[in-house]
Amino acid sequence: MDKFVIQGGQRLSGRIRVEGAKNAALPLMATCLLTNEPVTLTNVASLADIANMRRLLNTLGVDVHLGDDRVTMETKDPNSIEAPYEQVRTMRASICVLGPMLARRKKAIISMPGGCAFGDRPVDLHLRGLEKLGAKIELRNGNIHASADRLRGATVFLGGPYGSTVLGTANVMSAATLALGRTVIESAACEPEVVDLADMLISMGAKIRGAGGPRIIIDGVDELGGTSHRVMPDRIVAGTYAIAAAITNGEIIIDDFPYDSLLAVVDRLGLIGVDIQKITPDADERCCTVRVTSQRHLNPTVITTQPHPGFPTDLQAQFMALLCNATGNSVITEKIYPERFMHVAELLRMGAQLLRHGPTVVVTGVPRLVGAEVMASDLRASASLVLAGLAAEGETTVNRVYHLDRGYQRMEETLRSLGAKIERVSDKPANADTSAVRGAGMASGAAQSMQEEG
Repeated sequence: MDKFVIQGGQRLSGRIRVEGAKNAALPLMATCLLTNEPVTLTNVASLADIANMRRLLNTLGVDVHLGDDRVTMETKDPNSIEAPYEQVRTMRASICVLGPMLARRKKAIISMPGGCAFGDRPVDLHLRGLEKLGAKIELRNGNIHASADRLRGATVFLGGPYGSTVLGTANVMSAATLALGRTVIESAACEPEVVDLADMLISMGAKIRGAGGPRIIIDGVDELGGTSHRVMPDRIVAGTYAIAAAITNGEIIIDDFPYDSLLAVVDRLGLIGVDIQKITPDADERCCTVRVTSQRHLNPTVITTQPHPGFPTDLQAQFMALLCNATGNSVITEKIYPERFMHVAELLRMGAQLLRHGPTVVVTGVPRLVGAEVMASDLRASASLVLAGLAAEGETTVNRVYHLDRGYQRMEETLRSLGAKIERVSDKPANADTSAVRGAGMASGAAQSMQEEG
């Protein structure tokens, strides 16, 4: 397995561009199952999860061609209906093929998905939503068996104990595009990735309105066609690199920064003492170019993760690393995934002062973090440890960075371009062939290790 070795204390500066969003691209790739015509995505990052979705779609009879930042997909065998455990175990987002397959192919057999290991994230809302549309759902030997001659529009409520379900909204919305009649999704997820998916489906011929709000209305059509669509920039990647600038007291210019999707994050950064200044708007009005700078002394703050447009859970760990350098006490409360604190123990190894009580962590700022050998446990926790290593005194080794390859495109190269001293080191023998793995944007050992996550 690969690891990062970081020499801390380097001030970051330079210019980078935000890559396409992983959490948007995966449901967008699944839309190819709704049509027999070619579907093309651009601005697609080279990530392990993208490579895994490609393999899953291959299993489902879809030809997938990857090139640079482009993915072209076309269904060749619409009779393939089974997504086996060997494919689904690598990532939770594989569940997003369920709705499209059920709508177009009338049957689907999908193994229960895997993903990051920071607590239960059940798919019951997905299944209940599809049942409302007339699907018959059975669970057998760890597999979801779903069938429906023709889905029918209905009112579907998707609110859960920790808010709306993003992938569940994507699944039901995608399925409803080919259902008979009107579907109303109440308590729909409002995340920008849902809006991006709706925009793409509309370009394929779907009739959808209300995406981005808590009620989405879909009028079913008989068929969808092919399309070409640009994946939105990754708001979590953008937020992570903004924090990298702040935690090193650096100055970074970021292109394709999805400002409108990060208003809660920009607000908290401002209170901490981090300035995100718009320079020029990009062609897409929802994005812009920004300059990120920070005060030498950072302020403490209070953060509570919430569904969009609240503070995103996927940036909670990174903000915790940043607040370790603030003066005073900060409070972070996790209301989306209350167990998402596996990075706490590793930050403690680096000299952080953290006190956890249930879903809340009190962060007491320290003069400096110190380098240590730490273990990454999930995608965003991995990012927080890298950020901590950038600011720490001495050398930090972050083990099991295959997690990062799932959601950040060659992070070490991006950080090096900004002046960081960071190297990827492989535990494989020198004569081992890693070219195939790196070509797909995956660290060595990724497939084996993601099985451990599931």
